Amino acid sequence: MGDHYIYHICTNEAWQTQFSSDEYVHESLFTEGFIHCSSESQVEGVLDRYFKGQSDLIVLIIDTTKIIPPLKYEKAPIGQYFPHIYGPINKNAIIEIKKLTHQ
Repeated sequence: MGDHYIYHICTNEAWQTQFSSDEYVHESLFTEGFIHCSSESQVEGVLDRYFKGQSDLIVLIIDTTKIIPPLKYEKAPIGQYFPHIYGPINKNAIIEIKKLTHQ
């Protein structure tokens, strides 16, 4: 994918509970104030650090040119900059949904 795409990992169950909504909201928006995303090259590391052993995962591929809420790249404790979305993700910005196969 190109430079203007970011990735959000979630469970298929979390996605399905919001399937009919115009927006996607992850619980981190309420607990941390933003929705965590990553660049394509960061996805594997995020899976290893936060989703080890989980199944039923999907990744939302998001076009940053279509996102309505603010998008900020912020430095994480590991030293990398990650994209954070400060509001519900408008679903027309989600261009693809892929099932993840990660162990």
